Amino acid sequence: MKNMKKNLISLLILMLMFSLIGCSSISEKNTTTVLASKVESKQNVTKGNLKVHFINVGQADSILIEQGSSSMLIDAGNNEDANTVKNYIAEQGITKLDYIVGTHPHEDHIGGMDYVINSFEVGKIYMPRATSNTKTFEDVVSAIKAKGMKATVPKVLETFKVGDATATILAPSSGDYKDINNTSIVIRLTFGNNSFMFDGDAEDISEKEIISKKFDISADVLKVGHHGSNSSSSQEFLDKVNPKYAVISVGIGNSYGHPHKTTMEKLKEKNIKVYRTDENGTIIATSDGKNITFNTKVGSYNFAGTGSGVSSDSVPSTNKSSSANTSISPQPITVPKVSNISKTVYYTPKGKSYHYDKSCSTLSRSNTILTGTLGDALSSSHNDPCNVCAGGK
Repeated sequence: MKNMKKNLISLLILMLMFSLIGCSSISEKNTTTVLASKVESKQNVTKGNLKVHFINVGQADSILIEQGSSSMLIDAGNNEDANTVKNYIAEQGITKLDYIVGTHPHEDHIGGMDYVINSFEVGKIYMPRATSNTKTFEDVVSAIKAKGMKATVPKVLETFKVGDATATILAPSSGDYKDINNTSIVIRLTFGNNSFMFDGDAEDISEKEIISKKFDISADVLKVGHHGSNSSSSQEFLDKVNPKYAVISVGIGNSYGHPHKTTMEKLKEKNIKVYRTDENGTIIATSDGKNITFNTKVGSYNFAGTGSGVSSDSVPSTNKSSSANTSISPQPITVPKVSNISKTVYYTPKGKSYHYDKSCSTLSRSNTILTGTLGDALSSSHNDPCNVCAGGK
């Protein structure tokens, strides 16, 4: 009888212990679930707005990104855009750029970068493993050294924070490209449920590499690669990104025929709303993490050239090759009306702007200064007035 009582008591103790262990296990699971839920919730929390400024620098690129007290600049236009970019950043109340990205060493992307580096406190500078023997590139390298800094070579899938936004580097995959455009740093930026793709001048080769790696490249907003050239925005890439909006940084009446017909037709076919600096000026996209709004009306699907048969950056295009059967009208090349076309102006061999003042601060950055008439400049690729000495005249 005593043994039966002892066994019964032992059994009750064991049952109580298992009960407590089970409760503890359930409690731990619940705690883990709650913690995981809190982490996931925290990742989706966004404070304030994300602002993406596509600065109007004509036939060049410059994008300023702001989130909270953090900021990033992707490219800085041509040499002649240095003051425009610097002043625009300063007007936003920014004194420090946490990140500067020079997508690749072409002048229309890094021309104003040395001036920006010299003008602001800078956190980190990204540049691809690509070099150039131009004075423009040398000026940027000198500015970085003078700041006591070194440029960081991007690594694919490297991430960093711009406030509550997350930037992920998707390209370049290597430094072995025939065309330097494919060395462009490509960045996907996410903020809450919204996302942006910044492609620099990356062409279809880089796009195919990104697709082959099966990265998440879906985005609400696509900065169209290479100013709308037909060498970028392949159909497969556009289908994978599947953007609602596209932004094209392009100059009025540019000599390259950008944007090209095939690119604009692809965008129209997918019913992607297009914003373009040649029609809209500076474009500001604002995200609250759920919705994206723009500061200007939607642009057109007009194109300036077909981009067929020649390199997109080699020969000035005309509008004569546009098809009469297409429903997309060619974008006219606009020439400003001026009264004194015989006036002497100055420009650089590769520059897009003309200058009234030979001692203009933006001209001092070039070793070669050419002289001609205003009429000659307006009928050539030097048809944009300098923002410093000619913009208001």
